[in-house]
Amino acid sequence: MKNKFYKLLFLFAVSLFAVSCSNDDDNHDDHDHDHDTSEEHTFVRVLLSDEKTTELTLFDPHEDKISSFTAKFAKASLYTTESGRYAGIVHRDNNFVETFDSGLELHGDHIDVDDVPKFGILATSALKPTHFKSKIGEILTFNDGDGTLSVGKEADVNKAGSTFKTINAGLLAHHGAMATFTNGTYAITVKDNSVTGTLPEKVKIIDNTGKTLFDAKLQTKGIHGNASDGVYAVFGSSSGILVVESNGNQKLIDHPSDFGTAWFGSILETASAGKFIGYTAAKGAFLIDVVANTVKPIIQNTTIMQCKTSYDRKKLAVLLHSGEFKLYDISSLQAVKETKATSETATDATLKPQMAVTDRFAYITSPTTGELLQVNLSTLAIKKTKVSSTPYMITVLGYENSETHSH
Repeated sequence: MKNKFYKLLFLFAVSLFAVSCSNDDDNHDDHDHDHDTSEEHTFVRVLLSDEKTTELTLFDPHEDKISSFTAKFAKASLYTTESGRYAGIVHRDNNFVETFDSGLELHGDHIDVDDVPKFGILATSALKPTHFKSKIGEILTFNDGDGTLSVGKEADVNKAGSTFKTINAGLLAHHGAMATFTNGTYAITVKDNSVTGTLPEKVKIIDNTGKTLFDAKLQTKGIHGNASDGVYAVFGSSSGILVVESNGNQKLIDHPSDFGTAWFGSILETASAGKFIGYTAAKGAFLIDVVANTVKPIIQNTTIMQCKTSYDRKKLAVLLHSGEFKLYDISSLQAVKETKATSETATDATLKPQMAVTDRFAYITSPTTGELLQVNLSTLAIKKTKVSSTPYMITVLGYENSETHSH
């Protein structure tokens, strides 16, 4: 009897230990591994504007939930700030910039729902705000109407009385751009009218008061498109790829020999320091290494409709006019996914699909049906969600993270 009793006692103790370990695993589950990769991360959001109405749509893909808001104007351009929490909403034709708060806050390894999604207090009027950037906690627009910069702070988005400050560097009005360096200075385009039209020809370095720190060293025949990793500011130019550093150093990297008159009018930042994507509809997308002075093809194609880096900037997504979607690994330059995502779009269509990509999904607007297409990058299955009458622009907000603070 005693032996049976001790055996039962032993088995009971073992079962208790097993349950204890099981519970312990549950408690640490949200920090040990992520959720099902066939689902979107819990804290990713997709923000969309509409071409014809002031409707702003916030989509929560994990919960399959739509929330609607009213922007100041229709046809807004949307951009995500550096932190991922906020969006800049740019109304170029209406001379206005507003902000939007996803309410999500990154705390180390997890996300807190800090507030409900809402418009920020931070906003400004400006003359044709066009080019948007966000670095070192700042939100910037280059204002084509008068050549000024508008600068706000992410920390002030919900602060009463907050506004953008204007930096006037004494520039002529032009279709310009700027880039932020990690030391707080800016590379900014300069128009000297050596070339006809609205494109600038040079780049100089200014401080946050507009004072010139380093004059332009190189002249080009026209500049459009730029990106910065905080160390290098890279500008697309018809004279070559213009690389600018905060100490005033400037150089031009040659385009590939078969480019002829083609040049990169779009430059995209990647996750790798000193490496950028150059894109031109005339040739395709290429990897630019500003340290090695090399330009390598990723995709050579003249029918590209959308060319975007993923949210983590480790992949390059391309959508062709045929509706074919291709995903490339930027480090290897190899295609990793390919599928037919949409129907064909005419090259002269007035409104074309727009795209944003996370590490799990590609989100593509369908302006003709008012839908958002969700392409699962794991299974390549496509789901459609009605968003607004004529979806216009799209951006991803939030975090590729599903961890909550549960203890």
